[in-house]
Amino acid sequence: MVVTSTEVIWHDLECGSYLADLPLWRELAGMVRGPILDMGAGTGRVTLDLVGAGHLVIALDLDPDLLEALQDRAGSLQVETVRADARSFDLDRSDFVLCLVPMQTVQLLGGATERAAFLRCARTHLRPGGLLACAIVTELEPFDIAAGSSGPTPETARVGETLYVSRATSVRVLPRRILIERERQVISPGTPPANEPAWEQNVVELARVSAAELEYEASQAGLVPEPALKIAPTDEHVGSTVVMLRA
Repeated sequence: MVVTSTEVIWHDLECGSYLADLPLWRELAGMVRGPILDMGAGTGRVTLDLVGAGHLVIALDLDPDLLEALQDRAGSLQVETVRADARSFDLDRSDFVLCLVPMQTVQLLGGATERAAFLRCARTHLRPGGLLACAIVTELEPFDIAAGSSGPTPETARVGETLYVSRATSVRVLPRRILIERERQVISPGTPPANEPAWEQNVVELARVSAAELEYEASQAGLVPEPALKIAPTDEHVGSTVVMLRA
């Protein structure tokens, strides 16, 4: 059994509960026959859902702790994990029928240069006619609790007797990037309220890119854009545009 690292706990707490995109990935996977590549697979939110439905999925991520947790959670399910950078991976195969890039992972890679490197890698690994589906966020409402905004409800998880708390404190929309700031707190058993541990800041940076920009960049990498799809917003999460690209 894998000992859960704090990186896994925070990942699960801040990303693991998102379910709104799963119906789309299931639909796309159900339309193909062959291996599927899950980019930025994390602890297996999408991978394990699809593998449980009988699909062959290879899970790629850069974080070894997240992949170890994914492999442990797979149990008897057959899952292949690959530790690699999405901008430079080389799996020595080009037979994927579908490559999924959920939860704005493509916007975490950096700017246009980094996206181009990823798109070239993805194109190389897709079989002719294979599909690359990239979820991006284009509309985020700025807020700042320091300026009086209420902000979303904090997310909490209890692991053993330790409480983990994550609260989003601001979203800043800048010309070429979006900064999502959170504060994290770990409260151990027996900690008196007067001595509660301080909040630690965590910042996620997303590159701003429109569907049209990503489609143009993909065309330069030899991919053919198809009509984009939508993932509707929920009470807790913004909606996404899914850019569809054919090899």
